[in-house]
Amino acid sequence: MDDVSPISDVLMDSDRRHLIHPLHHPKDHANAKLFTRGVGAMLYASDGREYIDGLSALWNVNIGHGRKELAAAAAAQMEKLAYASAYAGFSNEPAIRLAERIVGLAYSNMAAAYFTTSGAESNESAFKFARYYWKRMGKPDKVKIISRRYGYHGVTMAAMSATSLPGYQKMFGPLVPEFFQVAPPYPYRWPGNGDAGVGAADAVEEAINAHGADTIAAIICEPVMGAGGVIVPPPTYFPRLREICDRHNVLLIADEVITGFGRTGKWFALGHWGIEPDLMSFAKGVTSGYLPLGGVLVSKRIHQAIEDAPMDEKFMHAATYSGHPVCCAVGLANIDIIERDGLVERAQVQGDRFRKGLETLASLPVVGEVRGIGMLAAIELVEDKGSKKPAAGLGGKVVAEAGKRGLIMRQRGASDGPPVSGDSLCLAPPLMTPEATLDRIVQIVGESIEAATG
Repeated sequence: MDDVSPISDVLMDSDRRHLIHPLHHPKDHANAKLFTRGVGAMLYASDGREYIDGLSALWNVNIGHGRKELAAAAAAQMEKLAYASAYAGFSNEPAIRLAERIVGLAYSNMAAAYFTTSGAESNESAFKFARYYWKRMGKPDKVKIISRRYGYHGVTMAAMSATSLPGYQKMFGPLVPEFFQVAPPYPYRWPGNGDAGVGAADAVEEAINAHGADTIAAIICEPVMGAGGVIVPPPTYFPRLREICDRHNVLLIADEVITGFGRTGKWFALGHWGIEPDLMSFAKGVTSGYLPLGGVLVSKRIHQAIEDAPMDEKFMHAATYSGHPVCCAVGLANIDIIERDGLVERAQVQGDRFRKGLETLASLPVVGEVRGIGMLAAIELVEDKGSKKPAAGLGGKVVAEAGKRGLIMRQRGASDGPPVSGDSLCLAPPLMTPEATLDRIVQIVGESIEAATG
């Protein structure tokens, strides 16, 4: 049985006095849930209530909660080798085998993996790989990083500077120099009647020309923008962007922290558009969140630049926990489950079904758009469907109503920046979520929208 008051009251009192949470504000934490257990797509709180985990915790619990195989993999590795340095000159079997496994599952041009502990650290590392590569190529001025508005890449300093959601930056400036943003491929909010994919790709080329290609190291893109509102690009976007990057000698970094490991119905999401990146950052789904792990895959040409470097130009990037044997052992066990249970294919099939269910809510007056791919979905809320006027503040009310009904999800708040947008309700259930639970999510979201607007 779950813990109940007064123990939970004592714990939460200690929490308020001693623990600072991500995105912390006391008002946001006043009625916090104390989770004690997770099983499949469900989370259980100390007050005895159960909740559908409609966001896979933070887009990461791909295989669902409570999988004993991962606990067993961690325990077995800890008993044998809990930790050892993976700095040059040392290695361990789980790190070697996981690197080989991920390279084999990813794009055909990939060669090697560098391991981190998080998505933000992965993106920080990707920026350094890009700058390192161009210095090795004799082009030291290629240092600038392009990202897209509404993109989220983490909130460490360089990652925050690539992230283009102002709330994450307001109290932490100034930003790291040499980072700038361009328009995203956001069909629902694209101005005029043009193709948002073509227009957004051309915006990248315009920025490259304005700054000078000899100053641009890379552009970083989420294949599907996650925290920015699950924005799925038109099919024209990435093929055109790849061609522009090749023509101007700019590296393409795929931020697959959310979209990797089956989330979109493919192992990695750029496969939907038939292109390959030069660098790929990953995290979240690699261990389904059971232990912290992330990394960067590098293409063959970037790997060759590292391998051929003279000693005075060696790759001097490092982290204590890179290639952590226990995290890598859990990653291997997690991939085994994804493959054995057919979760990549399931995400495609059940994701299509889930989205069709959500599309039944399009008749509600405040639902402007339902969008998604695989087991990723969003509902954008508006005051008026014709004008698409943003429904600022409504998303938080809907999320609160959903919580009362036993569903956890998140919302991307409305933005005043171009393009103006409404609140978006974001959903990303575990890939194994049963059909009946997916149907219940749709029902709760509909009830919650009606309650919040009624």
